[in-house]
Amino acid sequence: MASEHEPAAASGLEALIPHLRTLLGQRGFLTGAEAEPYCEDWRRLAHGRTPAVLRPADTAEVAEIMRLCTAHRVPVVPQGGNTSMVVGATPDASGTELVLSLERLRQVRAIDPLDMTMTVEAGLTLAAAREAAAASGCMFPLTIASEGSAQIGGVLATNAGGNNTVRYGNARDLVLGVEVVLADGSVINALRKLRKDNTGYCLRQLFVGSEGTLGIITAAVLKLVPQPRAREVAFCAVSGPEAALELFSRLQRHDAASLQAFEYVSGPGIALVLRHIPGATLPLSVSSPAYVLIEVATSREDATLRDALESVLAQALEEDLVQDAVIAENEAQRIAIWRLREEHSEAQKREGASVKNDVSVPVSRTPALIARASEVCARLVPGIRPVPFGHMGDGNIHFNLLQPVDADPAAFLARQEELMEAVAEVVHELEGSFSAEHGVGKLKTGLMPSWRGGAELETMRRIKQALDPLGLFNPGTMLPPEGNAA
Repeated sequence: MASEHEPAAASGLEALIPHLRTLLGQRGFLTGAEAEPYCEDWRRLAHGRTPAVLRPADTAEVAEIMRLCTAHRVPVVPQGGNTSMVVGATPDASGTELVLSLERLRQVRAIDPLDMTMTVEAGLTLAAAREAAAASGCMFPLTIASEGSAQIGGVLATNAGGNNTVRYGNARDLVLGVEVVLADGSVINALRKLRKDNTGYCLRQLFVGSEGTLGIITAAVLKLVPQPRAREVAFCAVSGPEAALELFSRLQRHDAASLQAFEYVSGPGIALVLRHIPGATLPLSVSSPAYVLIEVATSREDATLRDALESVLAQALEEDLVQDAVIAENEAQRIAIWRLREEHSEAQKREGASVKNDVSVPVSRTPALIARASEVCARLVPGIRPVPFGHMGDGNIHFNLLQPVDADPAAFLARQEELMEAVAEVVHELEGSFSAEHGVGKLKTGLMPSWRGGAELETMRRIKQALDPLGLFNPGTMLPPEGNAA
């Protein structure tokens, strides 16, 4: 595999470009200023260069692109909505990597309310997929803050999690079949609706979570669930992570089947949202060190969700486990409450430089994670502002770190690796993972050897070698360089 990360020869690109331009036409072939937005990641941590952005219109064009790129040994960076938090879909600075955008593959091929499935193309946004499912009386339960931009192909390639994982699982749990283009241009057509199919290796799960390093997902069969008939959202003030965890435990014991989301947010995080997001308001009478957002839902007709939720919260208030609470009275209030959670990343972006840690630990250890990681980081950078938030119900905390007030952003980001390693050490001690749902991307490959080294990492490399022997798919992403296999 000595050649897998070498830049493509200039002659290879020069020979390839005319073929691609002819194949894709004016709409499908972007260069210059039109290509610039595809070369920078959402967090603006990396800005690369590309000879062209390829925008195929169907799977056949994706296959032909890969056949040609393999023949000319030109690397390809697959890109969906470009919402990666770990620089997972950005070309490097060499100007030799082509960006392959799936944004024109956005058809809903089929929806089957009886089988409870939908077959969609990779470029369809998650929001559009959810809207299509709702129009058929069903629900696609995966939801994330960037769903208006994030595309199905990227959602699957990164095994996205989101707010409803506590009940429905992440992307891996919601896909039944895939259509994938391999490096040589061949197509795996495994768009099956089967819930049970015990015929060999489960190839779809090989590509889900592979971050575009093994093949390009062009379509998928997704699981649907019944549209909820009743839904309630509550926002509660609590004293800290320990109280939040106890409240989660009570809700689970009371009715685990209806618990759809349980989100933890810190007081400093909410303060940033209130400061930077126009129209955001706190729906409680008091501010608090921490808050939780609860969503319960059911498809039962005779639902008494509100009564049940009020009962749990009333007891929690009586015992001072919860200091204040509100339950949304209508859809507008529900959206407003969720906005307090969903705008965290944007608010932090507007506040200044931040180091993001998407980590997971066993649910019972989330309070220990927040306390210990905050202490360690404060010792390293006095004045640092931890802003932990996220999916406490499944153990996934986004342990973000904001620069000290008035600090130099560049100087703070220069310590990013040191801070990430410090948080990772705490997570490792708590038997967690350094990436819960964002993936590895190009940003965190250095952590792979110490966390997934030995036989585990070597097996990943063997799979990569088997499916992408020239190393053309998303070079430098997920897998660390050869020789680094601790």
